[in-house]
Amino acid sequence: MATYTSRTVTSTRREWIVPAAQPWGSTAEEIQKAWGAADAAYREACGLHDAPTPGDALRFHVGDDEIVISFTVEAAS
Repeated sequence: MATYTSRTVTSTRREWIVPAAQPWGSTAEEIQKAWGAADAAYREACGLHDAPTPGDALRFHVGDDEIVISFTVEAAS
């Protein structure tokens, strides 16, 4: 008889896209708004209340004409 278990893990990636078209890119104000929204969503998704957001929670990726702020959460089912 086998002695193992299995599970399925579903990953959800949330993204906030800030336009950053050339030649001017994006403003700090727009980055700050998206960063704040992403941080709030991360805190809600992970059930953080008064604890600080971990420094590696959000990822920033630069595209040709956008900056993408994202995080990924996983849920076992």
